Amino acid sequence: MLRREFMKLTLAAGIGLTGGTAIAADMPAPFDKPEEVKIALVRYLSTGDFFQSYLAGVESQAEALGVDLRVFDSRQDAALQADMVDQAIALGVDGIVIQHGLTESMKPAAQRAVDAGIKVVAFDVNVENDAIPQVEQSDYLLGKMALDQAIKDNGNSFTAGYVYVPGIAPLDRRDKAWKEVKEANPGIKEAAMFGTLDNPIANSVANQARSVLQANPTINVVFAPYDEFAKGVKIAVDEAGLSQDIKIYSADVSTADISAMREPDSAWAATVATNPAVVGEVSVRTLALMLAGEDPGKQVIVPPTLITQSFLNEQDVRNMEDLGEKMPQFQHADVSVAEWIPLPKR
Repeated sequence: MLRREFMKLTLAAGIGLTGGTAIAADMPAPFDKPEEVKIALVRYLSTGDFFQSYLAGVESQAEALGVDLRVFDSRQDAALQADMVDQAIALGVDGIVIQHGLTESMKPAAQRAVDAGIKVVAFDVNVENDAIPQVEQSDYLLGKMALDQAIKDNGNSFTAGYVYVPGIAPLDRRDKAWKEVKEANPGIKEAAMFGTLDNPIANSVANQARSVLQANPTINVVFAPYDEFAKGVKIAVDEAGLSQDIKIYSADVSTADISAMREPDSAWAATVATNPAVVGEVSVRTLALMLAGEDPGKQVIVPPTLITQSFLNEQDVRNMEDLGEKMPQFQHADVSVAEWIPLPKR
């Protein structure tokens, strides 16, 4: 049985960061009757704190707008995700956010939605369609900033393990940074590349990392540009008693990640991230602009921030709320905003 989640959001008003209240009468069509606006989130990836937080951001921004949100979760089944896009089309939704997925399955599915007159936004999946804005975390920068920190900490000569699964748009963009940094720093040696998206991702990666670390005892840096990958590597590093010999550099962040980075002698040295809840909010606001006839642009970039283990310890950051207080950019991104769009409650 397909897992479907439905949430009816009928609030006609939302409170912005400034404390202002949005009134439906002040909003452009179709948001003057927000309860009649139906949008769908069609997900490929959902396992892990990042995706739970992203979903929470989508839900909170949809609630602030007062629209009807339907969530479809394909659990990494590409064919099912394409079918779910078709289900959303059949339900007569006004807009769709496609969250991750494979280009070969999502490109034709997204085109079918566009052909049906539905506005579509893509987050971290390349659907190769000029009518569909791409919401990104600047994945290239996520990778590049993490690698710059790795070089700062370890010099430009080290032996690396690299966790990567090709074909996933954000990982492919992060891979570009890895290739460029390796080319610019010939002292960086890639001893092994591994990775999987099999659920549970962290445990599956840990199983691979155990073998990789045993076969490659000279590895002293692991580039794992997705936090579930980093969790898996850390499990293997801890089990092997190598937490003081290997440093892990990642992308994305959650409260669980912060706890893992702050453990005594943790190998997880740094990550580069945006607040996934904020990215979810931006995805919905981008769709709202399109539904109101406005142009959000071809690329909607949410800027990332470097988060080091030393910063977390020095600032005594324990969770995402603390991180937002110490790094204000984590509370809100001034991206895809308009005076008429109410922001989620803070």
